[in-house]
Amino acid sequence: MAKKKRGYKEPGEIKNVLFNWFKEHALNSFSTNQLIHQARVKKEHLPVFEAALADLVEEKKVRRLSHKRYKLNIEHYDRPAGEGLIMMSRNGYAFVSVEGYDDDIFIGINKLHGALHGDRVRLSIAPSATKRRTFDGEVLQILERSKRPYIGIIQITDKDIYVITDSRYMPYDIRVSPADLNGAENGQKVAVMVNDWSDRRREPVGRVSEVLGNIGENDTEMHAILTEFGLPYRFSAKVEKDAEKIQGEITADDIAKRRDFREITTFTIDPSDAKDFDDALSIKKLKNGNWEVGVHIADVTHYVLPNTLVEKEAALRATSVYLVDRTVPMLPEHLSNELCSLRPNEDKLCYSAVFELDKHAEILNRWVGRTIIRSDHRFDYDSAQEVIETKKGTFAKEIQVLHKLAQLLRDKRFKNGALLFDQPESKVKVDEKGKPVEIFFREMKDSNFLIEEFMLLANCNVAEVIATAKPAKTFVYRVHDEPTADRLKNFRDFIRHLGYKMGTTKTPRDIAKAINKLLEAAKNKPEYHAMEIMALRTMARAVYSTDNIGHYGLATDYYTHFTSPIRRYPDMMVHRLLTTYLAGGPSENKERYQNLCKYASQREQMAADAERASVKYKMVEFMQGKEGQIFDGTVSGVTEYGIYVEVNESGVEGYVPQREMRGDYYSYIPERYMFKGRHTAKTLTYGDLVRVKLLRARLDQKLLDFSLIDD
Repeated sequence: MAKKKRGYKEPGEIKNVLFNWFKEHALNSFSTNQLIHQARVKKEHLPVFEAALADLVEEKKVRRLSHKRYKLNIEHYDRPAGEGLIMMSRNGYAFVSVEGYDDDIFIGINKLHGALHGDRVRLSIAPSATKRRTFDGEVLQILERSKRPYIGIIQITDKDIYVITDSRYMPYDIRVSPADLNGAENGQKVAVMVNDWSDRRREPVGRVSEVLGNIGENDTEMHAILTEFGLPYRFSAKVEKDAEKIQGEITADDIAKRRDFREITTFTIDPSDAKDFDDALSIKKLKNGNWEVGVHIADVTHYVLPNTLVEKEAALRATSVYLVDRTVPMLPEHLSNELCSLRPNEDKLCYSAVFELDKHAEILNRWVGRTIIRSDHRFDYDSAQEVIETKKGTFAKEIQVLHKLAQLLRDKRFKNGALLFDQPESKVKVDEKGKPVEIFFREMKDSNFLIEEFMLLANCNVAEVIATAKPAKTFVYRVHDEPTADRLKNFRDFIRHLGYKMGTTKTPRDIAKAINKLLEAAKNKPEYHAMEIMALRTMARAVYSTDNIGHYGLATDYYTHFTSPIRRYPDMMVHRLLTTYLAGGPSENKERYQNLCKYASQREQMAADAERASVKYKMVEFMQGKEGQIFDGTVSGVTEYGIYVEVNESGVEGYVPQREMRGDYYSYIPERYMFKGRHTAKTLTYGDLVRVKLLRARLDQKLLDFSLIDD
């Protein structure tokens, strides 16, 4: 504001001056005396000043705070603004993902204004002054505090009580009053909710919401992970009791309303340690030489009725959670492992998608509806694989036919432009006490692909049946959007630095085929891993929605989740909608189902985050005692502060900060996602083979600290 030599007399003039001052300093609040000074108001003009300020408050351009302080209403903030969730770092800075921006918005520690990890905020957005980032932001308003607790250790001294947080997303310890201890004892691991952080000069204040147990105990640590991500780890006694009341008797009336498959060869193929079997395959040769293949899915909604306590609990959980050492089911065991599990030699009620396929795996006929089956055999993936390879064993002929059809279906998908990613998955084996004893790569075999293809076939066709029906009806789809132009440009730039080019792509399918071709060309080369990581990062995230935009990654216009109602609530929604529509019922309320889709997508992400956290915890635990050892690894991530390295032998990932890059002074080059040595010109980027030494295994942070070995 330009300084004036006189005071202002006209109310309109002084009001404009004040309003412009507030807009220039939108994030600050001012006392009456400060405003009088800035407007250079003379004593005799104070009534005019007070009237102007009152007008601004009445017009809701300015808010009156406590202690006679005033602040701009953010609706009048001129810079671009957006909303999103705070993703905080241990160092105090944060990022926010905002719709319409491909890159996350960086927020410095002094621009957070009291926001913490998981809070929903409104923020201003401006081009970054540094080449390292695209946009910088500043929190304008905290719209909603996160309802997820922080995990930490209670520290009780003579004067103070703190929770020493072990979250990488919380840079501060949390002060707790004796009244808010909730029975926690010194040294125990707890969950704590932040109540207030109004005084930025001190720590946030919170209350202990749950005592998790003694640190280091396996149950304590797994419960801590679940609690941190807002996931339950047990059912209430009332839910268990209500589930036990559900009867499993199959009546003559139930059978009469269903297509009977009990005399047709049927079996399940699942992991060796699976306890719930929610899908089965049946196969029968038809007189015309074609094959009838049935994909049979447990009819969970026959037992779990709307508006019951069990139904509400399933909707609240939305998904089962698979930690390293345990499964936290969506449904109580009486349902998931007994009534709804397609166990061999038991009559079971199902929802089924049945296909007539010719020898080329072309669909000649399809049918969707309720059935009754009786599984003849339970395979695990290894035993089914043995039958595929040896062509001998139980149902060898049927397995061979299904294997051949699955191969044909798979080939068609990739020819049509489905994306093919081949990242191996690290698995942690634990003993009966939860201690990690081995880390290995899970290998996908033909038996896995067999099941995968028929589940995809069912999901695509069930979605198509409803999506193409007239009139249009509300349905739950699993959708995956195509990559944005900016992300594709970043991918093209990245592979160009590796010596690859992606040709002209006119359609989304062309893009997918081009990416598959690139990855195939890089197969078995050092840069393959880097290219696959960057290709994955180019992709959007698959979500649930009532608006069908197709599934880009699978190259299909129609896709849903129909095949796992024991462990996914969206599949239960699909079954319920099918029941209504196949009976000729009207379209269900779209807004209600869209809200359920959005919630299920959020819960799915939380469950995936918890699962990854449990794997990281056990991997770090496995590496304890190996400090000082040297490992061969591959660069799996690059940030402006350091690199991530994945150990080749096990897939365990650790971090090398810039200061631990030995042998040279390395500078970060953001446009090339790499570090470059100042003296040697040596580069470090995705996919590079390196040697690292383990410095620390920090179990509290689920992090491994490496140093780069210069050899």
